[in-house]
Amino acid sequence: MHRTHAATSRIRRRSGLALIAALTAASLLLAACSPSAPAKPAATGRPDQNATLTVGLVLEPTSLDIRHTAGAALEQVLVDNIYEGLVSRTQDDRIVDRLAKSHEVSADGLTYTFVLHDGIAFHDGAALTAADVVSSLQTAKDDATVQGHADLAGVASITAKDDKTVVVTLAAPSQNFLFSLTGHAGLIFQKGGPTDLQSAENGTGPFTLQKWNKGSSLTFARNDKYWGEKAGVKTIVFDYIPDFTAGVNAALDGTLDVLTAVDPNLAPQLDKGGRFALTTGRTTDKGTLAFNNTRAPLNDQRVREALRLAIDHKAIIAARGAGTTMYGPIPQLDPGYKDLSSTAPYDPEKAKTLLKSAGQENLTLTLTIPSFYGSTVPQLLTSDFKKVGVTLKVNSVEFPAWLDTVFTKHDYDLSFVLHVEPRDFGNFANPKYYFGYDNPQVQKLYTQSQTELDPKKSADLLSQAAEIVAKDAAADWLYEDQTITAVRPGVDGFPQDSINSRLDLHGVTVTK
Repeated sequence: MHRTHAATSRIRRRSGLALIAALTAASLLLAACSPSAPAKPAATGRPDQNATLTVGLVLEPTSLDIRHTAGAALEQVLVDNIYEGLVSRTQDDRIVDRLAKSHEVSADGLTYTFVLHDGIAFHDGAALTAADVVSSLQTAKDDATVQGHADLAGVASITAKDDKTVVVTLAAPSQNFLFSLTGHAGLIFQKGGPTDLQSAENGTGPFTLQKWNKGSSLTFARNDKYWGEKAGVKTIVFDYIPDFTAGVNAALDGTLDVLTAVDPNLAPQLDKGGRFALTTGRTTDKGTLAFNNTRAPLNDQRVREALRLAIDHKAIIAARGAGTTMYGPIPQLDPGYKDLSSTAPYDPEKAKTLLKSAGQENLTLTLTIPSFYGSTVPQLLTSDFKKVGVTLKVNSVEFPAWLDTVFTKHDYDLSFVLHVEPRDFGNFANPKYYFGYDNPQVQKLYTQSQTELDPKKSADLLSQAAEIVAKDAAADWLYEDQTITAVRPGVDGFPQDSINSRLDLHGVTVTK
């Protein structure tokens, strides 16, 4: 659910951030940069097949066990690089075949048939067969401790037609089934493999794990026996720096080839003299102000709506120097997006009226926020709420404490995190999620959207549900984020969209 980086020269300061179960980097964007800008100035020479690519990231994993550990930090670097699924997704969230060379869906939407590529092998040399696929998917379906378990709840059977063909049958049509397979639920592991996934791996991807220096870096090596096109660089080093300024310093002193999550206010330092090219990328990252819908007085819709109306969303974006306004739970890249700005116009006077009608004219609330998000958002919220008679206390905590207190125990009033996962509207159809939002009509519409085979009709159902959520003020969405990435000349093919949730580096090259 979030990310940043700290290290000046070669010295690193670590903040001990843990993996999150749905959030990622406070990635920021420079509005002047075009989303279609090239990843770098035109390079000369030829790609160096023995090159090392060093990438600055923010949030470091605490474990490499992607089967049992939630969080964008793991998915960002391991999926498509180390582990693969039958299908994957592009930067703009289109579904494409991966381990499967083809797939077919029956007319009734119940049967999915996948045919595997020839010659696929795990990193230990064992050939991948349909049995491995069946085992991986069946385990995810049956074992509640496996990430993606809920995504396979509607699967009726998983069978191997032969060594190269897998057939998955659903109990009911699912609009989101293929997309779910691009994430944790669809990753393929060796059947009965002995690998300790907490510190090692045995995937099928274009890179292998070379070394993990906990608290510092993660190093991948090219898999020269990869079944597909070989990776363009020999080595990738992910250098974890949880501080914006330190990340810029590391880039400027030559430590990094690429810096992600560049602070817009620091971006000009990297843009001078052609030392780096800055790209801006679209994301599904949602700066979410969560309301505890189960706790008084936030269980009163009038109070929640008042808080939304009290927030000057445009001022928040101006202060951050990045992002676009977002007034509903679905971002522009996801199905079902609709402009819901009418649900929360900036209106402090109406906010005060609503609070008065709810008997909450002198309200005090606590905002629990992971410390790595900084002070900009809390300060602006504190100021906005003060204008309508609400006192906001800010509780800045380390990320593991946020996970335990807010995400797991639901012990909070308000909270702020950046939810980065695409197509995660289902969180508002799940009363057990930490939002605590329970609306049967939303749940019904969401379920209908998932069983509707027509993508347009499915998106319309999601849009209807999202509008209800926004009008209910189930949460507030302070902004839809964008990312600035600094890429030095000579690095080609580095992704620029959706990189907080997926960073496929298979096609990146470094020119001599």
